[in-house]
Amino acid sequence: MADLDIDSDIDWTGCELVERVPGKVSGRPIVRRTRILADTIVEDAELGSPLEEIHENYPDLSLTEILQLISFANAHRVQRVP
Repeated sequence: MADLDIDSDIDWTGCELVERVPGKVSGRPIVRRTRILADTIVEDAELGSPLEEIHENYPDLSLTEILQLISFANAHRVQRVP
C-alpha cells in the first residue's frame, strides 16, 4: 500500500528520510527524528521559499536533507484521476 496521505499527492514509500508513526502527528508522513511534515518542506519550496529560509525555519534538517526531500517528492508524485 502506498504511503500516501489523504491531502498529499506524494508517495513517500521508499524515502529513507520519511516515516509514519501511528499517533505521532496523526500518522502523517514526517521527517525521521522530528515532527516535521514532509509535505510542508516540499510545499514551502514550491511556494518559492529559498532553501536557506526553509533551513532557518527547520534547523533540525540539513540543507542536504531538504534537497533530498524535494527531489524525492518531485520524482514520486501521484497523478490524481478526476
